[in-house]
Amino acid sequence: MNQEKGILFEKSYQENLKEMFFYADADPEHGKRIFLDNSGGSLRLKKAVDVKCSLEMFPDCPERIHERSLYLKGLVEQGTKDILEIVFGAKSGALITELTASQTMFQAVGTIMENVKWGSNAVTSSIEHPSAYDAMQYYCEKTGREFRVVPANKKSGGIDPDEVMKYVDKDTCVLSIMSASNISGNIMDIAEIVRRAREVNPDIYIISDAVQHAPHAVMDVEALGVDAMNFAPYKFFGVRGCGFAYVSDRVATMRHHKLLAKDENVWELGTSAPGNFAAMMEVIKYVCEIGKEDCNSSDKREVFKAGMHRIHLQERALLSRMLDGTKEVPGLREIEGVHVYVDTQDISNRDLIAAIGIDGIGFTECVAEYQKRGITVYERINTSVYSKRIVEALGLEGAIRVSPMHCQGIDDIDQFLKITKEIADEYKC
Repeated sequence: MNQEKGILFEKSYQENLKEMFFYADADPEHGKRIFLDNSGGSLRLKKAVDVKCSLEMFPDCPERIHERSLYLKGLVEQGTKDILEIVFGAKSGALITELTASQTMFQAVGTIMENVKWGSNAVTSSIEHPSAYDAMQYYCEKTGREFRVVPANKKSGGIDPDEVMKYVDKDTCVLSIMSASNISGNIMDIAEIVRRAREVNPDIYIISDAVQHAPHAVMDVEALGVDAMNFAPYKFFGVRGCGFAYVSDRVATMRHHKLLAKDENVWELGTSAPGNFAAMMEVIKYVCEIGKEDCNSSDKREVFKAGMHRIHLQERALLSRMLDGTKEVPGLREIEGVHVYVDTQDISNRDLIAAIGIDGIGFTECVAEYQKRGITVYERINTSVYSKRIVEALGLEGAIRVSPMHCQGIDDIDQFLKITKEIADEYKC
């Protein structure tokens, strides 16, 4: 089967998946709209939201010994196990839990940088999310290390392994490279970067921010050999108010913020929120249901991997449709006045994101025009403290980020393309 341009779900199956999410086609107060800002926070799986809500009703503490408390404690324990083993693919290590994925990144970077006494420098890239970039810079300054920044490939929107290796040496303590760009969707070759970095320095600590990538493809910390990786449930069909990160065994037992009476590899501070774990378990079940279509294994990790792979193929097909269109509906590459930034003909190494601009109209104004026409997208511009470094590293002043989701279909894409052409024609010079 040719997977170069992806494989679409059957229409009825895709529509059934969409029904499993809240407000997929309309806002309850503001009316119909196609939501194409899933990189800012994905559509919410109904079962994840419902189970979170149902568990928040109980006052019981998971640390008590009555029936409800034991049940809640069991959810935390099972959820921790499932997130580590099924989502991250970890056979060992520990889980960091915080209110946000950004906080988990600061925890991981800070713990490594403050515990490791060797190494005169640390390396990250110019297109990292501020949580990773800022954490690396902050702890370099705090520990007296040189802060090195790998430039982006302005054609692909990614970070090339060859370029990374110009900055890594035997004195590099930490290397932090994101799994995929949140502007271009380019997927980094983390496996190759890890392999080559460890050839130079076998003891280097390697971190990858997977917040953007996790909803689109499989994370596998064991296969990659990274020491830390994180994701945000609110971008992964789940709920806000929690972030999760894996840390390897050699990081897990480092001195870190913890209750002194707890075991050295415990990162939990205070009582966990069982609803957050239960919500993520519902996301896992959802992905596994998709995976069962192609995998009849009894190993949940294998079924989960099959589900994420199928999601990735669906999204590749949607990306292909969005870029190239059809005879009836021209794609972004064909619409006069529309520019697809950091575009690559080979879309096999991209997540479902497109960065675009339209002649004759500013990015913020264009987002408002889309909104008037029932399309929700978002701009990333160099006047934003969150986006300035990243877009300028790609040689841009800004971009409109278009990020659909696997449960959406070709009708959603085609409607977006028709409206894009309307805007481009209206503002044509």
